[in-house]
This record gives sequence, structure tokens and C-alpha cells, in this order.
Amino acid sequence: MIALTDGVRLNVSVTGPDDAPVTVVLSHGWCQDHRTWREQIAALGEMGRKAPRVIAYDTRGHGRSGATRRGSATLAQLGDDMAEVIRRYAPSGPVVLAGHSMGGMTIMEYAHRHPEEFSARVAGLLLVSTTAEGHTHTRYGLPPQLASLLRVGETLGAGLLARSGAWCPHRAVLPALRPALRWLLFGDECAEEAMLLTMRGLGRAPLRSIGGFRESIGTQQRLDTLAGLGDMPAAVLVGSKDRLTPPACAESIARALPCADVTVVPGAGHMLPLERPEEVSAALLRIVRRVARQAKRARRPISSPDRSRRAA
Repeated sequence: MIALTDGVRLNVSVTGPDDAPVTVVLSHGWCQDHRTWREQIAALGEMGRKAPRVIAYDTRGHGRSGATRRGSATLAQLGDDMAEVIRRYAPSGPVVLAGHSMGGMTIMEYAHRHPEEFSARVAGLLLVSTTAEGHTHTRYGLPPQLASLLRVGETLGAGLLARSGAWCPHRAVLPALRPALRWLLFGDECAEEAMLLTMRGLGRAPLRSIGGFRESIGTQQRLDTLAGLGDMPAAVLVGSKDRLTPPACAESIARALPCADVTVVPGAGHMLPLERPEEVSAALLRIVRRVARQAKRARRPISSPDRSRRAA
């Protein structure tokens, strides 16, 4: 656990060697927890002697972390939280950031609010099923007019939930919501364990978290922030059947971040780390290996001309 400056305690999981040349920080999505990344954590651990240090944490108001106040249920606060986690758990060395959905937006907020720190520390990015334009492209897989009506209802409902406190009465009705969640969050394939893990994460999220973060998620605009990040190993993944952050979201991120490799996973939905873990893990491992090679070259001593002549 880590106690943040405002007193909220975050549940943090740390794996991998303390002296690893690279640290990976994993940020999960809205109404989920760090277990979203369990397949990727396992894949990173299988890198053997080249395994990075891995930090995965539950966002405030999610998982086993402490509840958030209503005024702190914002992406801006999550960006500041990420900065604290990195300072405490990865005070030196190159960092690779991976974010799913709201986690990707958290990374963008960290970059926006702490640009010098981000530039000095972050050496690689993985953005999965996320957006830099709020709900601009979100249609829920519905016709535009119907999607607009649904968004109005969702926004009003989120405002009510945000005022409902840190309790979870919706757990009782989750089984009835399963078909709708299956359609909204997954594509052609959905393993039973992936569905159960997704529902457990949602069941743990208090009503305040479900409703409170909705406003900043819907309004965030960070394409300019991405455009200023410069060149680094980066990848953007999205499912072709993602109903929350469709391929148009990844395309706009790619235009702002031209160094990124973009992959549209056929038939996949929004929960890519659980739905298509092999593809997500492969992309993350490629970035970690590239960053590790760059770090190794940076540590390698450069021979001076005089030393080279003496050696000859």
C-alpha cells in the first residue's frame, strides 16, 4: 500500500528484480483493477534475467485501493497519482507506461500535468483501447442519433451515481447485466474467466467511482499533449469491434504520435488485455526490449580517441 499526499491509500503490486534496467507501470481501466493486466504481468515475468520490474496498482476508488472523494474523481487527479507512484516505486531509470482505457487517459494526463518529469523518465508507451478525445468517437456500436440519446442518459445517471457514496449495491444485479456487459465490452470471443474478472472489477467499484469519473473521461482532450511527446518506442492497440473506444480513437492518437505502431485486432472488443492477451503481451514485450537495449547503450562507456590509440 502507498498513502498518497491527500491520504488515499493505493493497493500496489510490485514484481520483478529490484535492480532491473527497466520499470513497467501498468494502469487499468474504469471500474476495473490491476488484475486486468495479469496475463501481461506473467509474460513479463517469463523474460528471465531480462525481466523488468513491474508496478501494477489499483486506481483510487477501484479494486482494493481506498475510496475517492467526489471532487477527486477526475483524470487530473489520476495523473497526479501516477506521478506519486512513479516517484515512490521507480525513482530512477527508464519507465515504460502501459494503460488500458482510462489507464491510457491517465498516462496522457500525467504527461500533460508533469511534462518535464514525463520527458525525463518515460522511455516507452503502450496505449490499449483508449482515447485522447473523450467521448468524441464513442457510439456504443449504435446509430448516431440513438448513441446521442444514450449518452445523455448515461451522463445524467453518472451524476446521480457520483453523489451516491462509496458503496456497491450494484453487485446484486450484475448477473442480470452480464449479457449487456458481454456485448458492450467484448468482441467475437469472450473466455469465461475474462468475463468473470471483468464483472468482479465492476462489482468492487463504488457508485461514486462509477459515476464520478464519467465527466472528465468524456471531456478530456489530449491530442496536443501526445503531439509534444517526441519519438519513443510506442504502440497503440484497439479492437475492430470496440464499442467504447473504436478504431477512430486509435487513428487520431497515431496521427498525434507518429512514432507509434498501430494495431487493429480483428474481431476484438474493448477488454483487449483479457480478451486478446497474447497480442497485448507481445506488443508490451517488444517495447520493453527496445527500451532495455537503449538503456544498455546509454550505460556503455565511450572510448576516447587517446584511449583507442593507446590500446592500438
